[in-house]
Amino acid sequence: MYEDKTYESILRDKLARVEASLDKREGSIIFDALAPNSLESAMIYDALDIVLNETFADTSSRVYLIKRCRERGITPLPATYAKGRGAFNINVPAGSRFSCAKYNWVVTEQVGEGEFLLVCETAGAGPNGYTGQLIPIEYIDGLTTAELTAIVVNGEDEEPTETLRLRYLNSFKNQSYGFNRAQYIAVTEALPGVGGCKPYRAWRGPGTVKLVITDSNYAPPSEELINTVQTAIDPTQNGGEGVGLAPIDHEVTVAGAEGAPVNIFTNLTFAPGRSLDDCMPRIEETLDAYYKELNSTWSTEQNLIIRLSQIEARLLALDGIVDISGTTLNDGTGNVVLGPDAVAVRGSFVSG
Repeated sequence: MYEDKTYESILRDKLARVEASLDKREGSIIFDALAPNSLESAMIYDALDIVLNETFADTSSRVYLIKRCRERGITPLPATYAKGRGAFNINVPAGSRFSCAKYNWVVTEQVGEGEFLLVCETAGAGPNGYTGQLIPIEYIDGLTTAELTAIVVNGEDEEPTETLRLRYLNSFKNQSYGFNRAQYIAVTEALPGVGGCKPYRAWRGPGTVKLVITDSNYAPPSEELINTVQTAIDPTQNGGEGVGLAPIDHEVTVAGAEGAPVNIFTNLTFAPGRSLDDCMPRIEETLDAYYKELNSTWSTEQNLIIRLSQIEARLLALDGIVDISGTTLNDGTGNVVLGPDAVAVRGSFVSG
């Protein structure tokens, strides 16, 4: 707002108000008297501009955005801990600690013979991509094999500034109260590991609610995540009793979004010296990025549409691919419309 209030412009304005008959050249008494004051004035305008920006939620920095959010009872979602499934040749004690790559994990509960859930000791999304051999931190008699087989609940980093800002601004559009639709969405999506949520009313009669969720990567959730969210919202053994976050007399069922594979056939022309094998890793990364971007809008859309033109454009932009033609999605020549509870996942990819 005060971009024009620079040291030079302020000094120029001050000097313009001095009689022309007086010496105003640089180094003169008048110039040397006005210059420091002009600099101080410019610094004040800079400070005023910062205060003005920090006053409003759409321009404030994280520190002051958090202060603004608190006025509406909104706080940044903290970093959460990843949960994984481990396979062992014996039943290991709860509390046993293991190392996988650069992260440590703690056994929490048994889910089957030699199968246990583990929680990472490091919060955030960093551990999500690590599976493989588990090395015991302390000796366990009889243990010969230990492996982290899957990440069942993704860890999440602390809520980013722009996501927090959007949540604050959206709080004025969708008022959450009394566990209306907006509050069910807000409460469920705030749970660790949850990406999106779609509520359905009276799906099995009056007083019943169905919540369909995706995980934090906007993919179909694991059974462990579904069970965790079910317990938090409305425990199965106490359905409708108001023991969880849902109000009394709301019988809530949590279900996972279905993964709809998108099978692609196309004719790719490669640059000299390049082949499908060379480009395949980038192709898969590109498709996964498109599906994740699309799936992130799932909770606000009736149906997701996989657009053939988007896929062709993104593939054609890859290094090594010079042309593309004859593309079909799930054996069709047009876009693919998914069901209301389906999200896109990578299927087969064939280049003729």
